[in-house]
Amino acid sequence: MGRTWPARLQLRTFTRHADSRRRHRPSPRRRVALSPRRWVAYAARAVLLLGLVLPGVAGYAGPPIADVGAHLEREVQRSRPDYVVYVPRHYDGTFHDNHNEHFLVFEGPGDRLMAVWTQNVAKPGCANRILFSRAQDDRGSRWVPPSHVVGPRTGEDPTYMASWGFPMVSRSGRIYVIYTQNQNSGGWIKMHSGTMDGVYSADGGATWSRPQTIPMPTSPYDDPAGRIPPEWIVWQIPMRDLSGGYLVGYTHWLHPERAHLKTVESWTQIESVVEFMRFENVDDDPEVKNLKVTYSAWGKKALRVPHFKYPLLSIAQEPSLVRLPDRRLFCTMRTNSGCIWYSVSADDGRTWCNPRPLLRKDHGPPILQPVGCCPIYPLGDGRYVLLHHNNRGNATTQPEATWGPRRPAFIALGEFRPHADQPLWFSRSKQLMDNDGMRADGTTETQPSDLTCDIGVYSSFTTRDGENVLWHPDRKFFLVGKRIAPEFLTDLTVDEDVSPSTDQNPDSPTQ
Repeated sequence: MGRTWPARLQLRTFTRHADSRRRHRPSPRRRVALSPRRWVAYAARAVLLLGLVLPGVAGYAGPPIADVGAHLEREVQRSRPDYVVYVPRHYDGTFHDNHNEHFLVFEGPGDRLMAVWTQNVAKPGCANRILFSRAQDDRGSRWVPPSHVVGPRTGEDPTYMASWGFPMVSRSGRIYVIYTQNQNSGGWIKMHSGTMDGVYSADGGATWSRPQTIPMPTSPYDDPAGRIPPEWIVWQIPMRDLSGGYLVGYTHWLHPERAHLKTVESWTQIESVVEFMRFENVDDDPEVKNLKVTYSAWGKKALRVPHFKYPLLSIAQEPSLVRLPDRRLFCTMRTNSGCIWYSVSADDGRTWCNPRPLLRKDHGPPILQPVGCCPIYPLGDGRYVLLHHNNRGNATTQPEATWGPRRPAFIALGEFRPHADQPLWFSRSKQLMDNDGMRADGTTETQPSDLTCDIGVYSSFTTRDGENVLWHPDRKFFLVGKRIAPEFLTDLTVDEDVSPSTDQNPDSPTQ
């Protein structure tokens, strides 16, 4: 999640997590012996990194802003959104509203657009809660003020944080929101750790049930002592499977005792795999605790992708699913290899092929991507768009900074090629949007601030009446929507598959 630093960084200047400033006592940490020379290097690095995390530590460079409201109303238009869902009241955290992400817009009961997202109420610390809103019109031009679903209401609220909520709507109109419920413990990163809990609403989000826990199976990747819940995140809206259930992929981080690297330089080296969960009885409107969940590509069969420097280390995260015309499933995922990877399932997500790099076409170049969101979405006309950042990430620094840059945001147009080895082929990448490297507080990405310049991250997608809209948290601050208009795609072309129907390769040398 951007620059959230794990507990076991070699840089021992950091505490367990910024969340440890709350009243709970952190667990003991391992000690790492460092030479005097390395201590000097790490101390210098700490000054730089603290400037990125805490405003004022290394000289906060934000300009004085007399009218914050007017500034934010101008700033939300920087990336030229077509819809504005939510503008926080201030960028400094005064109103506990300056960090918003995992923005999932979905069609709720009555075909009304609704949304859930995760909001941090204690930035630069971490105390996540889940909010809900609904559109006041059919297009999403106007939205009601958000309401609280679960989690702490303020930074001082001792309620354990609730993060990464995702919605599912039953055929009767009951809205389920399932999320990662922290239990005041964490492995690498506290806000990733927790039980699978959920709530539901039977009145369109006006009221919510009391939270209940959905049991998760004991995984070979989790705490061997069983004290710390799994580290996992579902980041996209589950899709309907062929049997009427809901299927979704998720990131599963390995507990430090299970990981290939026991100590890491950056959160981008925390080992992770991709697994899938299927909710089979949502349409029966059960209590949350009685939701039936089955798993695939689970445990030792999980999808793994090698780290660019440590090939035995898997970094596979944030799976995104689409259905192909031949009913197969196509899954993209972010990695730490410098490019997007993908996998295909021919049996509705029960088994998956080994992941491989995502190419523009068979035998073509890979599609570059840092450790950042790279979802694929279906367009209303049967084609696809791939959201990405079109760079390999910064792998030259120490420690690595391969999570970015996460701007500008690009899309590539995807088309189905039924006879190809890679069933989706892609056009060149075209810039969709940018925020000019300007944060919501008026600082640039080269100045210290606890805010971010990320764009095109933790998004969702809707298609209604022929209009395709990408919903995203611009700079993890503003919640906005961007139309993917047909005219924007007209200059994007995808190569045709001209492979011969025989096994003969025309490019092979003759004897």
